[in-house]
Amino acid sequence: MTKMLSPVEAPARREHTPPSVRSSIVDCALYIDGERQPGTWHYAEALAAARREKQRHAFVWLGLHEPGAAEMADIAETYGLHELAVEDAVKAEQRPKLEQFGEVSSLVLRTARYVGEGELTETSEVVETGQVMLLIGPAFVITVRHGDACRLTPVRADLESKHDLLAQGPWSVAYAVTDRVVDLYVEVADQVEVDLDLLEAEVFGRHSHGRIQRIYQMKRELVEFKRAVMPLQRPLITLTAQVNRDVPKEIRRYFRDVQDHLTRTVEQINSYDDLLNSVLQARLAQVTVDQNNDMRKIAAWAAIAAVWTAIAGIYGMNFTHMPELTWTYGYPVVLALMLSISLGLYRFFRKNGWL
Repeated sequence: MTKMLSPVEAPARREHTPPSVRSSIVDCALYIDGERQPGTWHYAEALAAARREKQRHAFVWLGLHEPGAAEMADIAETYGLHELAVEDAVKAEQRPKLEQFGEVSSLVLRTARYVGEGELTETSEVVETGQVMLLIGPAFVITVRHGDACRLTPVRADLESKHDLLAQGPWSVAYAVTDRVVDLYVEVADQVEVDLDLLEAEVFGRHSHGRIQRIYQMKRELVEFKRAVMPLQRPLITLTAQVNRDVPKEIRRYFRDVQDHLTRTVEQINSYDDLLNSVLQARLAQVTVDQNNDMRKIAAWAAIAAVWTAIAGIYGMNFTHMPELTWTYGYPVVLALMLSISLGLYRFFRKNGWL
């Protein structure tokens, strides 16, 4: 007689998705006491197995990438998700926030990565952003990723090697993902600092040629990065608060380390913003000075040309009684006079820095 295996012992089979429909499921795993259970699991059967094994700290980690509304609706019905949380998961247009829907916590993170293209130009994009949403329940955690700024496969692999941490339950996944997102913030901030140093050197160099368009482009990228980082401070304060009983005490300690890294990044961004404003103001001042110098040069050359125009204009009036009209050397004398006055004006303007 063949022995019947329990749902936890026997790997469940994923339902086949029709070829015309692209599944957004990247991975679905069942964890018991910090260990990943073998086999390929369908998310409904994995959840049922986790609830049966709740005494052994069992939970499901379902990873999604840009899910469609229909597939997300089926997952929401299975896991009992609120419709507002489902809407936020499908539309990647949310600010970092932490919300509670009954027993399910919704944590939205904005992801960022540096995608420098060599030399900074007026149109280069140096910061790419995306979104990761985590839906954390008593026996499951669902991660919904939009964009490629932060891939979660390395996070899962790293966390699966830390059994003690993974045994803390779904909030251990929330910590690992948040930690990875904030680590990327730190990397982006360091790379942006390098770009700012190069931009500053160009603006304040001996032969300044930094274009204002490049400074504005850097300012726009920094603003986008700032929008991803700054709002995350409030959710982390809530997650690390002593009164928060949803997050295990040990995981709150890990979140405090993430909060320290985020605080450092926020301070860096604020300093970069101030520096970029100073660079922009300095470049605008340089442009104004350059324009004034150009106007002085134009005025100086116009004054020199006016001498020739004035004298030639007088002799072009064709009056009968004009001085020096009958002189043999009148023509070369007048030319020499105009040349002498022009050279005198040139030396005068040159001495005063107009030319």
